[in-house]
Amino acid sequence: MSSVRPTTVRLQRIARAYRESGTLLAAVELDLFSKIYQGANTEEKLSISLGISALNAERIIVACLGLGLIIKDKNNLKNAPDVERFLIKGKTTYAGEWMFFTQPDWSKWGHLADFLTNKESPKLDNSTVKGITVDEARRYHRATFSIGRGAGRLFVRSIDLSQRHKILDIGGGSGAYCIEACRAHPHLKATVLDLPEVTMVAQEFIKENNLTGRIDTYDADFNKDPFPKDADISIMASNLPMYGRKAIQAVIQKIHDALLPGGEFHLIGEALNEDRSGPSDPAIWGLAQTLHNSTGMAHSVTECIGYLKTAGFQDVEVNDFVPEVLTAFEFDPGVPFRGRQAERNRSEVCKARVLTDPVVVSRDVRLRVAGSNFVKAVKCAKLRQMPYARRKNGRACGMAAIT
Repeated sequence: MSSVRPTTVRLQRIARAYRESGTLLAAVELDLFSKIYQGANTEEKLSISLGISALNAERIIVACLGLGLIIKDKNNLKNAPDVERFLIKGKTTYAGEWMFFTQPDWSKWGHLADFLTNKESPKLDNSTVKGITVDEARRYHRATFSIGRGAGRLFVRSIDLSQRHKILDIGGGSGAYCIEACRAHPHLKATVLDLPEVTMVAQEFIKENNLTGRIDTYDADFNKDPFPKDADISIMASNLPMYGRKAIQAVIQKIHDALLPGGEFHLIGEALNEDRSGPSDPAIWGLAQTLHNSTGMAHSVTECIGYLKTAGFQDVEVNDFVPEVLTAFEFDPGVPFRGRQAERNRSEVCKARVLTDPVVVSRDVRLRVAGSNFVKAVKCAKLRQMPYARRKNGRACGMAAIT
């Protein structure tokens, strides 16, 4: 037993964490990081450029230095590497708008105990999704598109799509995954399935990327409506915590039944570890659903594997997509991954991989999971780092693994 006497330091840090997010968002709103990038790299220059007093300029600068958002280079200020990449307006990688994604819930978090003691029965439909207007969908997806494209590019680099013909993206939002996949593979076609208000926005992104002839949209509530049955690969990313066990199981079953024989499914999302003790990111995403009185919750890697197997996918493998954030569940169609030996070596002991945002599952191919977790499955599922699908009951099957 440790002889170190506990202190309140960790507890105080958690209790005051809202001030750190407030500092970051204020700096983004003022465009402080872009000003530094453009040459306003001293307190005096920033005070003038931002139009704030010298005292307030000093305050926000010191706070950003303390958080590691900016650093001192002799007598000048410069942005931290991640800030330089993602928070400079005008860069293609700009993600400043995405930082405000959860800001509307700030006041609610201050009254979380009230929401937890609410006796009203939770609803299947999350209030952040159901009833959304086209303008609200546009604002949200314009803010998150750069992040979505980054995840889409990571997905494309991770998956062999050379033998695939059509993607079905369930709850596909802006269509970022389909756009990146079709840009990388000229033979591919894709369908973005989402609510009508969202698909109208997806069509704008598709047109802007000159992919109108190859990517179409399908208006549907994936909890209630049937799916098209002409795809040989399906994706469902970033939807796990928004729905409960029953809803996720039902959607995965519909995906399994809609995929063409030999198809694959990739499930990408925030997932807990096997004993549901973390990581904190999916745990907090699950808790956030209390604010919307939905049935949403955090799902564990073990539960996700169970959903896939119950639906008919087999041999599921899990891998880290974004460590401690997204888990990927994936199943491949028996085609070895090209150039993935280094990744296989890195996770050779694992049976599952967790990715921060996307999860993939395939119908008669390998399955993979990532943290945000990434899972890929097939009807007889197989995971990404497994070499081959095998046949079972006359069907080509794969194995699934978590890496």
